[in-house]
Amino acid sequence: MTLYYVHDPMCSWCWAFRPVWKELQSKLPSTISVTSILGGLAPDSQTPMTLAMRRQIQQHWRVIQKRVPGTLFNFDFWDVCEPKRSTYPACRAVIAAKYQDKAFEDAMILAIQQAYYLYAQNPSDDDVLMACASKLGLDINIFEHDFHSKRCKEQLMDDIHFSQRIGVEGFPSLILLEDEKYRLIHLDYNHVEPMLAQIIKQKLL
Repeated sequence: MTLYYVHDPMCSWCWAFRPVWKELQSKLPSTISVTSILGGLAPDSQTPMTLAMRRQIQQHWRVIQKRVPGTLFNFDFWDVCEPKRSTYPACRAVIAAKYQDKAFEDAMILAIQQAYYLYAQNPSDDDVLMACASKLGLDINIFEHDFHSKRCKEQLMDDIHFSQRIGVEGFPSLILLEDEKYRLIHLDYNHVEPMLAQIIKQKLL
């Protein structure tokens, strides 16, 4: 069986979900493999967010902090950066990092999330993503080539189309594939047990 984790590195709910998702992975039966899929929250754009959108996303952050205690956000981001509604570059950065070594996949996701949510940097900008890659010790020349490559862009679109085919409507999402059927796992952002129970139950059907 395969458990698909569909996410976007710049999705604030994915950031909040990260701790319980790591715990869930550590408790999954060995018969279940995990595959991360990049859902692509927002296409490439150099257009600054409208004031209304900025306020809306800041409100999302405040809601998350109430619903998922302990989730940290640096609201200085909205003063020191020019926010853009563009997450495809961050998604491609994860793919480019993975090309060098699978072990860099989650490390790049975390580096992007920390840059965005803790250090008030904008991962919609290429220079921030290059800095993340350098911090991780990736070969920066190879990374930059892969990041801009047709192969990387096509891989992201393949991920996006796959997530749509299996019925994903939001991020993060967990989808369990068993007996050629895709089943949605309902998320709990604070406790691993309800999700594990769903997965084990599906496993026994």
